[in-house]
Amino acid sequence: MPAPLFPAPLTLNSGMRARDAWPLDREVIHLNHGSFGAVPSVVVEHQDALRRRADLSPVEWFPRIAERVQEARERTAPFVGARAEDSAFVPNASAAATVVYNALQLETGDEILVTDQGYGAITMGAERLARRFGATVRTVALPLLASDDEIVQLFTDALTPRTRLIVVDQITSPTARLLPTRRIADAAAQRGVRTLVDGAHAPGLIPDAAAVAGGDWWFGNLHKWPCAPRGSALLVTTAPDRDELWPLIDSWAAREPYPTRFDTQGTIDATTYLATPTAIDFIESEFGWAAARTAMAEIADAGAAVIAEALRPYGDEDPLTPLPSPVPSMRLVRLPLGLGATREEADALRMDLLDEVGVETAFTSFRGVGYFRLSAHLYNEAADYEAFVERCVPQILSRAGIRRADSLILP
Repeated sequence: MPAPLFPAPLTLNSGMRARDAWPLDREVIHLNHGSFGAVPSVVVEHQDALRRRADLSPVEWFPRIAERVQEARERTAPFVGARAEDSAFVPNASAAATVVYNALQLETGDEILVTDQGYGAITMGAERLARRFGATVRTVALPLLASDDEIVQLFTDALTPRTRLIVVDQITSPTARLLPTRRIADAAAQRGVRTLVDGAHAPGLIPDAAAVAGGDWWFGNLHKWPCAPRGSALLVTTAPDRDELWPLIDSWAAREPYPTRFDTQGTIDATTYLATPTAIDFIESEFGWAAARTAMAEIADAGAAVIAEALRPYGDEDPLTPLPSPVPSMRLVRLPLGLGATREEADALRMDLLDEVGVETAFTSFRGVGYFRLSAHLYNEAADYEAFVERCVPQILSRAGIRRADSLILP
């Protein structure tokens, strides 16, 4: 098999290597952008300046925080194809889901549909909502390689007269694939069922992510692919009952309508929101978002091919798992049989490899099969994936009880 072709290392307009624009530890190989993101130095510096300003004059800063957050909303909402008046900043995707769950009223026997590819914390929130009202949560099983048509049919078949809410991912976290959320939501709406779209990974990877998602409510993290400071996400809705949505903290804006009641949250550190437009603008000015998505896809494809080639001789199945609806920056590589069979085992393997060989990874589990979930950003280069082969593959094979050749040769 020919060696995969990596794109040349990306550079900024100044000629600086892209990887040098992020203040990441050079002693660690960073191959897991999707979990917690990474903040460029220019954004870190901007946020630090905002914090210093707040600390120098708190009485000037906090009474005017609402107007500053509103301005940041006005600059950020168009990035996901939304209007500022439909968008509220929240700390993260789970907070957005909780805001929606807190507003819903169910009856005993009502149903919430989730999927077996959903994000665990969001599903746990749906289960807590169900317990409050004596409702039930049912899981729609989505085969890993199901087509969009098959997925829509599975949801349609799962609807019953008691179904009130669907919770579905725009991009699945454990399996890194795009789901047809608009088609699902439209089919549900015809039956009077509402849809909450979890777009945690969507901003930056899907143009106008909120606009194309469909559903009654959408939320997405800005600290992932847009590289905003952690603690920045958007909740977007045009639902007629959106004034029933309340921040997790009651504050002095409680009598304001949605979304302005979210702009004031006491003395929380809102600089995460205020620095978000700087992060979005950084990627746009240095690379352009369309070009950035293309570059991330090329890096992810080449990286997955290198790792799969190193693992291919040691398994009965092809480790490269092409999905029907892939996303630009994320790929799945199947682990040898027996590794990462559960979420707990996958998480333990992630931390073991970080501690033992200095590589940040993401391992996931789906239906008893473990995967390396590769998630690339613009700072990743060929050497990162070669380091995974050199450092991690021997550890993976050893844990799987596989005897390997004396040396691993990079393709």
